[in-house]
Amino acid sequence: QVQLVESGGGLVQAGGSLRLSCAASGLTFDSYTMGWFRQAPGQEREFVVAIDWNVGNTYYANSVKGRFTISRDNAKNTLYLQMNSLKPEDTAVYYCVARYLKGATVTQTAYDYWGQGTQVTVSS
Repeated sequence: QVQLVESGGGLVQAGGSLRLSCAASGLTFDSYTMGWFRQAPGQEREFVVAIDWNVGNTYYANSVKGRFTISRDNAKNTLYLQMNSLKPEDTAVYYCVARYLKGATVTQTAYDYWGQGTQVTVSS
C-alpha cells in the first residue's frame, strides 16, 4: 500500500521559512518523479514544483521560483520542500505527489499517488 505523508506545515509570518517533508512508503521511491501541488481556499489546485526520478531535473512554477527549493533523499524515501521568503499568497494546503517512471508535468491527473496534504498559513 502506497502512502505519502506530508509534514512540516504550520503558521509563519510573511518573510519566514518552512520546510515540508513527504515520507513515502510502499513504493520504489527512486523510480518516481516527485512533486508538490497546492490549493488555496476557493482556488483551483496548482502545480508548485517537481523533481524527476532519473536525473533529478527540477521544475518550478514561476510564482515560487527563487524562493522554494525541492530536494529528495532516495535513501530515506523522503521528499523535501524548503520554502523561503514566504508570502501570504503561499497560504494553501500542500500536497505531495508521485509519478511512476515518467517526468515532471503540471497535469494533476498524470500523478499516480497523492498525500493527504499539510496546511501552510502565512500571515501578513
